[in-house]
Amino acid sequence: MLKSFLLVAGLFLACNNFVFAQTACPPFWNDIQAFAKKDSAQLPPKNAILFVGSSSFTKWTDVQAYFPGYTIINRGFGGSTLKDVIRYAYDVILPYAPKQVVVYCGENDLAGDPTLTGADVAQRFETLFGMIRQNLPSATIDFISLKPSPSRQALFPAFQKANMLIKVFLEKQPNAHFIDVYAPMLDASGSPRKDIFIEDRLHMNATGYKIWQRVLLPYLKK
Repeated sequence: MLKSFLLVAGLFLACNNFVFAQTACPPFWNDIQAFAKKDSAQLPPKNAILFVGSSSFTKWTDVQAYFPGYTIINRGFGGSTLKDVIRYAYDVILPYAPKQVVVYCGENDLAGDPTLTGADVAQRFETLFGMIRQNLPSATIDFISLKPSPSRQALFPAFQKANMLIKVFLEKQPNAHFIDVYAPMLDASGSPRKDIFIEDRLHMNATGYKIWQRVLLPYLKK
């Protein structure tokens, strides 16, 4: 028992000091520690709106400016999957006691593992949803649909499947919403708009985030 405790304690200290960051620490450990350092300098207020998920949030560095009058906490960490958000839920979601949790994640799950299906992504979200609901029973929980990233066009059927299943799931849940950004990001022919993405054809520019602003605003809680 003592030996196991010492092993765990040693791993924690190693990660905390970033000694074995590439081999011993879980993915995104540095990102989570950066959030903790930021919180130690100034803890965000309770009862805010928390954005959590992958790089579409990470790169939305001026998200607060898009939603004046709302208090937004952005805890996106780029490259993350729903498994990563689940792993760190007790670090980047629950401590803030938000009144609303807005999740954008799932693209990287499918892009990083060709064996996964849209149903797998939906199941992972349901697991995350259950964790949040159990610990924050009065919080509103929203999921932003997987977006039609042109660089991932081969995955669109899986994206659409995940979106459909999550939408059906959330329609049965109280105080929860599915927020569709997929359709508003398509042009008249049904293809992803080219003018709303940066050069990598994965991440959005300001025009893309303007679409998200318009779609999200009716769902945000005052």
